[in-house]
Amino acid sequence: MKTDLYETKISTARWMAYDVPANLGWIAYIVCLVLIFTNNSPCAKSMLTFFGVIPAVWLLIGIGELIDERIIRLDRILPFNRLMRGFGVITVGSLLGGALSAVSLFAELGQGHFCVYHLLMAVGGLICGVFALLLFKGYKRQANTE
Repeated sequence: MKTDLYETKISTARWMAYDVPANLGWIAYIVCLVLIFTNNSPCAKSMLTFFGVIPAVWLLIGIGELIDERIIRLDRILPFNRLMRGFGVITVGSLLGGALSAVSLFAELGQGHFCVYHLLMAVGGLICGVFALLLFKGYKRQANTE
């Protein structure tokens, strides 16, 4: 069975420059989401906040995949399905989460409220999404192997 492999030639320095802010972004997103619900924040009453759980689950799935790839040393050469489950899911999840949080923030501002958690979630999600996308785009089809 042939498998399409994707490889990145991104330097280690560039990888770290993308990886660190992406990690800080998803961590900020998930921590703030947890704090919203555990601190009984008024932000938790927003339906958009509830929908923000979906991107958080996607982020955790993608992060789990990246950890698994790192454990079995697939850091720079990945089959298509692993590339999508890792960087693809993180990119989509973080951009969606950042956008939902930004919409929540603006909706609350329109009602005279301000939720710092939504601000941090929006910024974190968008930062993670941009840098995960940069890493994702670095992968190019390598070859078909048996």
